[in-house]
Amino acid sequence: METVDILITGGRVVTMDEMDTIHENGAVAIAQGNIVALGLTDELEKRFTARRTIVARNRIVMPGLINSHTHTAMTCFRGFADDMELMTWWKEYIFPAETRTVSPELAYWGTTLACAEMIRSGTTTFCDMYFFMEETAQAARQAEMRCLIGEVLLDFPSANAKSPAAGLDYTRKLIEKWSGDPLVRIAVEPHALYTCSEAVLKEARALAGRYDVPVAMHFLENRAEVIQLNEKYGKKAIHYLRDIGFLHERLILFHGVCMDDEDMQICADYGCKVVHNPESNMKLASGMAPVGKMLARGITVALGTDGCASNNNLDMFQEMDTAAKLAKVAALDPTILPAPLVVRMATHYGARALGLEQATGVLEVGKRADIILIDIRKPHLTPLYNEYSHLVYAVNGADVETVIIDGRPVMEDRRLLTIDEEEAMTRVNNIASQVRGSFT
Repeated sequence: METVDILITGGRVVTMDEMDTIHENGAVAIAQGNIVALGLTDELEKRFTARRTIVARNRIVMPGLINSHTHTAMTCFRGFADDMELMTWWKEYIFPAETRTVSPELAYWGTTLACAEMIRSGTTTFCDMYFFMEETAQAARQAEMRCLIGEVLLDFPSANAKSPAAGLDYTRKLIEKWSGDPLVRIAVEPHALYTCSEAVLKEARALAGRYDVPVAMHFLENRAEVIQLNEKYGKKAIHYLRDIGFLHERLILFHGVCMDDEDMQICADYGCKVVHNPESNMKLASGMAPVGKMLARGITVALGTDGCASNNNLDMFQEMDTAAKLAKVAALDPTILPAPLVVRMATHYGARALGLEQATGVLEVGKRADIILIDIRKPHLTPLYNEYSHLVYAVNGADVETVIIDGRPVMEDRRLLTIDEEEAMTRVNNIASQVRGSFT
């Protein structure tokens, strides 16, 4: 018999593979961080002995969730400026608060707290854009979370870069430093069209091309942005991006709320990816992205929470529930965004959007073992007729019991193994006192 590091047995294994395979009384074998076998428990127990066996009876075993757009350090601004229009929220509160208080310490501890929250709610991979991303990378690595992150690039001085050139150079150094890391990957991330010049966008595109890494940016988040960009360029934003050679298969567009049929078709033609953030878009009254139409055109659409300043939590189960229901009420069609598709957006499509499809997002042989176990022996999860329905409409983050990332447990029986969450909460509370003081 072959010896493996971990053998998970007796669970309902939801693989998210192309055939939507579910193994009842299923098992997963893990060796050196890889999934080496899946199937029925009886069969795998005959093939493998394990250094560690995790009995998953009354558990759903599935790929870890992928939060494809967030700003982790903004846990420090959770609840700071609620119930405001996007530009008022950003220009009059968030941006001034960031200018006065964002620091390497805020980036590190805000990200550490976010990693604790994400692991506790079943997220194993996240995509981040913010300041001082070296500290974010260090925090994520300490937490042993998988991530794609990038320093926000702006046309004007930021908390961490005195010029666009300095921001680009900082990004280059990040790419080179973290190249080959098993968990941390770097993207080039200009903030948005309304904050970045053509020169910055072209240099960002060239840098990403030189190192073959993704590019990510906010795009058409609300109607006011559409009007502003039309006036700025004298053409549609998507035409502008096409004309400067910015559209390509490694481009990730966050939000896309106001994309019309032509925008979507052009994105599909170029292979661009989109990340849907329904709760943030609802809270800022930005609108509802046409997700059903995007998917129908073959666009890869992933899910993200956005940051805690515009959503207030990082629970991807809650995001799935909102995404499904919001799409139905917007279209007046209960069949749009069915539960299996929404789970795929939070797993397989997230990995595809972030360029991590070879590593994660699906439970299959050869993938890295990013796996979560959900305890379904609970009143609100009884009875169970359909696993996908439960995952979207009934499960919440607190039902996640065990989290494995890259083959290593990072949470067991709700106990975090890689993060001192008490220290993280204390540190962030101290930072919040500084934020409050900066506005008095």
